[in-house]
Amino acid sequence: MSGEASAPGTSPRAPRPGTQKTSGAVTKKGDRGAKEKPATVLPPVGEEEPKNPEEYQCTGVLETDFAELCTRSGYADFPKVVPRPRPHPAFVPSASMSEKPALDDQRLSGSCSLSSLESKYVFFRPTIQVELEPEDKSVKEIYIRGWKVEERILGIFSKCLPPLSQLQAINLWKVGLTDKTLTAFIALLPLCSSTIRKVSLEGNPLPEQSYHKLMALDSTISHLSLRNNNINDHGAQLLGQALSTLHSCNRTLVSLNLGFNHIGDAGASYIADGLRLNRALLWLSLAHNRIQDQGALKLAEVLRPFELTHTEVVERRRLLLEKGSQERSRSPSSSRHGDSKTEREKNPLMGVSSAPLAEKADKTQTTKTPKSQSKKKDKSGEVAKKEEKSGSGQSPTQGTPKKEDPSKASKGKVTIPEQKPSKGKGPKTGNKEKRSFLLESEQLVAEASEVVNPLLEPVEHRDGKVFMPGNKVLLHLNLMRNRITDVGLEGFLATVQHQAEFSKSKSATKGPVGLLCLSLAKNYFSPQCPTYTMIQELMLSRDPISKAKPREEDSMASST
Repeated sequence: MSGEASAPGTSPRAPRPGTQKTSGAVTKKGDRGAKEKPATVLPPVGEEEPKNPEEYQCTGVLETDFAELCTRSGYADFPKVVPRPRPHPAFVPSASMSEKPALDDQRLSGSCSLSSLESKYVFFRPTIQVELEPEDKSVKEIYIRGWKVEERILGIFSKCLPPLSQLQAINLWKVGLTDKTLTAFIALLPLCSSTIRKVSLEGNPLPEQSYHKLMALDSTISHLSLRNNNINDHGAQLLGQALSTLHSCNRTLVSLNLGFNHIGDAGASYIADGLRLNRALLWLSLAHNRIQDQGALKLAEVLRPFELTHTEVVERRRLLLEKGSQERSRSPSSSRHGDSKTEREKNPLMGVSSAPLAEKADKTQTTKTPKSQSKKKDKSGEVAKKEEKSGSGQSPTQGTPKKEDPSKASKGKVTIPEQKPSKGKGPKTGNKEKRSFLLESEQLVAEASEVVNPLLEPVEHRDGKVFMPGNKVLLHLNLMRNRITDVGLEGFLATVQHQAEFSKSKSATKGPVGLLCLSLAKNYFSPQCPTYTMIQELMLSRDPISKAKPREEDSMASST
């Protein structure tokens, strides 16, 4: 026993892995050193892999690709990709009550109770929840909530998300986004599938409030949710400018959720300015903000005929002049003149002295014709104003006494003639049908923006002022839980009354007719307010859901 005790006592002085685990005490010192060297080299072998994650070829399976890329990037612990939990099925008393007591009796030991506590906290572990297509089990939506998404994770996403051909939505809830990581996220979106239409960034307040970058002109996002981001009036100003300005307009965003933020009257006014020339947004929520009567009146104003500002009138005249010049350039007379000019330039028999004369004649013609044409335009504009004051209600165009914007525009734009009749009256349907087509080329988007420019809609001249028909494309507006009083309600009552009359007069024609749902509950007025009651009665006949309920009841009664 003494010899056996002495042998282990001497072994700790020597390297333990070399003596006891490999060849015991028989091995030599040189052999021990040779066998210990590979053991010291093994740890760096695992650290060399994170240096080249680019070499990995993604397979299109998010769970496998994300885990492999995280391992190669040096992450020892990373979130797992799990299916999004479904709602529990209906409660069945017989099955649940009979099985649960037996299971509880089996888990009364201390070890089992500890494991059950640990299993409960698994819910709070960081995960990437995915919604799968029922047919081919491909990833349709991604949900990330409650853990910080760093720039390195976004770099991993830029490699494993593009192969997901059916990805439609990305939801990030309280992931600690910064202005820098938001820029990286926006750069990631074009790499993903063209099917992505929905982005939700909720609970991610940013110091610079650069959410408007998600609504750039080249963006393909149709549904954007920005709730609980502490967006104030400055952030609302940036978002309003992203909706539309005098020279640009977002044509892909269909719904925008700005609920639970800090938007006041000034911010609501900026959003209203963005709605003046936007003809794509159908759904807007400003619930749970700080909007009072002034902001509510601005929002209600753009939904009925409103007066154009001086800059808008100037821009409208410029667009009309540009459209008229394009039509004249495509007329047969101008084409013959252009052909004769090119023939003179290409004819080698013409004398040298005659060429400068031809150029001078062309210059004099080009310099003189705009003046004469501008005089004709001014005269035609005066005639148009007189006719519109007398009740024609049509917009002045250049060069022709009869003013028909839709027919002229359809002649000027040959590339997309289908979208022209909907200009000013049905741009919503044209945009929805052709949205995927317009996103294929920046040139087509530019042409479409000229085709459906709201400034070319038919206008009215009253008392020397120009009035547009207003935004009839917005269908849903949510202003619940703000600070609107009876004063703001008066503005919305006037809007709803106008849109109701407009929809009756245009019932036989296609095109947008205005709001179908207006939510004003939980504001600073009594629910029994007469103005609010009138608004509810008018909207009840316009709401498609309320119309469908009586039909269902009638069908049920007839079946019984």
